[in-house]
Amino acid sequence: MNKLQMRRRAVLAAAPALVAAPYVATPYVARAQTGKPEKTKVVLAVGGKSALYYLSLTIAETKGFFKDAGLDIEINDFQGGSKSLEALMGGSADVVAGAYEHTIRMQQRGQAIKGFALIGRGMQLAIGLRKDVADKVKGPADIRGMKFGVTAPGSQTNMLVNNWAAKGGLKPSDIVVIGVGAGASVVAAIENKSVDGISQADPAVTILQEKGDIKIMVDTRTMKGNQELFGGAMPAACLYAQPALLTKTPNTAQALATAIVRANEWLQTAAPADVAKSVPKAYLLGDQAIYEKAFANVRETISPDGVMPPEGPANCLKFLAEGDPKIDPKKINLAETWTNEFAERAKKHS
Repeated sequence: MNKLQMRRRAVLAAAPALVAAPYVATPYVARAQTGKPEKTKVVLAVGGKSALYYLSLTIAETKGFFKDAGLDIEINDFQGGSKSLEALMGGSADVVAGAYEHTIRMQQRGQAIKGFALIGRGMQLAIGLRKDVADKVKGPADIRGMKFGVTAPGSQTNMLVNNWAAKGGLKPSDIVVIGVGAGASVVAAIENKSVDGISQADPAVTILQEKGDIKIMVDTRTMKGNQELFGGAMPAACLYAQPALLTKTPNTAQALATAIVRANEWLQTAAPADVAKSVPKAYLLGDQAIYEKAFANVRETISPDGVMPPEGPANCLKFLAEGDPKIDPKKINLAETWTNEFAERAKKHS
């Protein structure tokens, strides 16, 4: 049995105990948050907002759902999720739209953050290699020394590459990750051959596919792909914050969750053309038809209601532990990384 297999077994053994407590088991469930937001001006950090990974955030903004909930939102868009996390921990942001996995990684470091409104129930990312190098790669063991364009080092795009490399017996240091942001800069990185491959979200991935510039090696843009790779739902983007936001300003947290849940619900039935019309034109990367196709392909990975699927946290912990030896499953209390309270309430009143 190799080290990776032993690590997988340890995570699987630990997961049932970690998830025994329900994710809604928090001290503020009993308080009905139906009043006006205590804090109406909210600074939200995100990394790579133009990606479909964060589409619910953009829809909540452009459709006025935040405003309807009584919030004045300032959205600061960073290069990647790790940068938006830094903004939260540094105090320049109140809340983050980012990968759920950050709640686990920060707990490992002794710092508490908690997710409360799910955007993606599937990872929505893909790893693609430039066509001129793809033939040399039969599996992850062959990517040693290759350069991968991720949104930013430390982001979920980075973690997906690390996880894939680990399946080939490689360490994170055996590959090179380069922050290229999201959107048009991803396409440029492949076209100018500054990277050998990418780990990214749509629409950039689909655009590169349609042009024949990349070969997809790992794909989590469908629920089928998530089932095959992770055994079920894999929580991706969500709203997360430091616990004080949820305990001291619960009405503000509720307003944020309500806006995201409304956006999630709208996206379940919206026509692709209506979605394309609802985002900034620059997000289409010059091709509305491909944007619409990309959205139609990933729609099923968007959370229908903002609620965390039961298996989601454990699947995420297993994924992280496989690619990052610093993550010790025995030290993680998953019940402290998430609450469904706010999304459940938003769902009932939507």
